[in-house]
Amino acid sequence: MTAGENPTAGTPGAGDENSTESGLPFESLYGPGALGDWDPGAQLGEPGEYPFTRGVYPSMYTGRPWTMRQYAGFGTAKESNERYKQLVANGTGGLSVAFDLPTQMGHDSDSPIAHGEVGKVGVAIDSLDDMHTLFDGLPLDQVSTSMTINAPAALLLLMYQLVAEENGVAGDTITGTIQNDVLKEYIARGTYIYPPQHSLRLITDIFAYCKAEVPKWNTISISGYHMAEAGATPAQEVAFTLADGIEYVRAAVKAGLDVDDFAARLSFFFVSRTTILEEIAKFRAARRIWAQVMRDEFGAKKPKSQMLRFHTQTAGVQLTAQQPEVNLVRVAIQALAAVLGGTQSLHTNSYDEAIALPTEKAARLALRTQQVIAYESDVTKTVDPFAGSYAIESLTDDLEAEARRLMDRVEELGGAVAAIEKGFQKEEIERAAYQIARDIDTDQRVVVGVNRFQVDEEEPYEPLRVDPAIEAQQVERLARLRKERDQAAVDKHLAALTEAAKGTDNVLFPMKEALRARATVGEVCNALRDVWGVYSPPDAF
Repeated sequence: MTAGENPTAGTPGAGDENSTESGLPFESLYGPGALGDWDPGAQLGEPGEYPFTRGVYPSMYTGRPWTMRQYAGFGTAKESNERYKQLVANGTGGLSVAFDLPTQMGHDSDSPIAHGEVGKVGVAIDSLDDMHTLFDGLPLDQVSTSMTINAPAALLLLMYQLVAEENGVAGDTITGTIQNDVLKEYIARGTYIYPPQHSLRLITDIFAYCKAEVPKWNTISISGYHMAEAGATPAQEVAFTLADGIEYVRAAVKAGLDVDDFAARLSFFFVSRTTILEEIAKFRAARRIWAQVMRDEFGAKKPKSQMLRFHTQTAGVQLTAQQPEVNLVRVAIQALAAVLGGTQSLHTNSYDEAIALPTEKAARLALRTQQVIAYESDVTKTVDPFAGSYAIESLTDDLEAEARRLMDRVEELGGAVAAIEKGFQKEEIERAAYQIARDIDTDQRVVVGVNRFQVDEEEPYEPLRVDPAIEAQQVERLARLRKERDQAAVDKHLAALTEAAKGTDNVLFPMKEALRARATVGEVCNALRDVWGVYSPPDAF
């Protein structure tokens, strides 16, 4: 704070004091009248029961806390492996793997398009050999692993399974999640490869494969997080995420799968912002909508098929490079919102992520934030502590109504894929992002350290940097791999994959054999590119 600055100056709260982040009315006082004739005691239901407004499990955190994950991965597989071992030693119950951009796009590290990006935003994985190094010495029969990978999700899952099996861990015992949500890539992120219909075919093949081979694996994490990071409001995040989920379920049912055979393995991924009250309401509304859709539209009979189970990550987009230590406070508030909203697992961002890759100390502090909430606060002592709150229940109703309105609009356009092809979701999110940026620029929205409460001089900070020599090392590893492997076996299995892609056979079975033979990520993805092509968005022309 500069000398003489009033620490309480300005309007408190996020954005417009009279509206929520979703643009819905925010009353200064809530009471029974806000709920009309609605009786919380009669209509809320119990935790662990339809419509799961109060949580998907009867005991929630009173039995055990959520899974504490830390999203990590950078440089080489060896460096990332060392970070994972540190996280496990510090008490992390689940690993979340970040992959570099070439891996996310299905390119090898020696591809010209990968130059300058190898190991930058995550770990570089080119082959099964890299995957062995990444998980060397980690107890894959005890650790749940989440992999943030979408278009090439099938490849990374199969490599993880192969590593586990080669270490004596059967595929039917490993647990974890692949993000595998390609539709949100067309909306908000851009790391897609194939056209939407072919991507849906690959996803339904994954559903069928996992049911038979990796039954404890969560086959998809349908993500609103990236939409929120692109500027989506909480209502848009819920609406467009659940609309994508509906599209995946329809595709799977159309492919002949029974909804109760795969729906329990669906999971979701949401952001958690600093606006605690609306975030709690958002999570409650999302559970309620999904339960109704699965029961009434798809006829899901099993309670687990109706549950919306989700992972949460604190809001990276709300972190600032200015006064980065303040991000510790933001992350703690965001994490608390996720816990009070009933998340099943949580990743807390490191305070220095707005500057560079997190240092080991920053990652440890992020994990400690979750541990303080779990073991030093009292929020885990009771299930759904906000149940019956006039404010929360009213906000939940309002947010549900707005999300359903947007979902109805997606349906009017022909469903999520058709709406994506028309640019609807992208335009809506861009409009919301513009409003946020405008509010910050005009001081309508306070961002501490950015447009209010600045300091004259920032303290020096030494960020973690990725060694540019990593790219050369990966290129050398690939050259050695191609020289030592049985090329005839690779060619045979890639040809089998191509034939499966042309027809209706499940592509994961020949894909697994190609990867076992040491085919690379780029080679496998190129085999599918040759058959399915590459997607170009409508605004690319």
